Amino acid sequence: MNDIDAWVWWLVGAAALGIPLVVTAMPEFGMFAVGAVAAAVVAALGPGVVAQVITFLVVSVALIAVVRPIANRHSRQRPRFASGIEALKGKQAVVLERVDGSGGRVKLAGEIWSARALDADRAYEAGQEVDVVDIEGATAIVI
Repeated sequence: MNDIDAWVWWLVGAAALGIPLVVTAMPEFGMFAVGAVAAAVVAALGPGVVAQVITFLVVSVALIAVVRPIANRHSRQRPRFASGIEALKGKQAVVLERVDGSGGRVKLAGEIWSARALDADRAYEAGQEVDVVDIEGATAIVI
């Protein structure tokens, strides 16, 4: 047990910290693993256990202090591009069959969609352009 150098133990610790990183997808474990690799480098250079532990703590805490706020900021941002039905909201469509509060058909993004007017008292005739305000299931809500 004493024949194994300290840097090897730090690398084993880094690998062990990588397992919960993969299983739980918590990036903090990755930051601790990087701290363990830094401590392994220090151990390979020769300083004692105290320097190794301090290196592990400083690198790990620094990564958490710097990376975590950046990751939180990015996770709160909405994607810059819309996809799926979100991309259809705000688009223009052409009425194919009269659209009113009970239904109708429009051509939206090259496809034929069922549609209904947002205002039930309003009707749109064939050929008119309308704006899509929402998608409910497979029905475009238009104004």
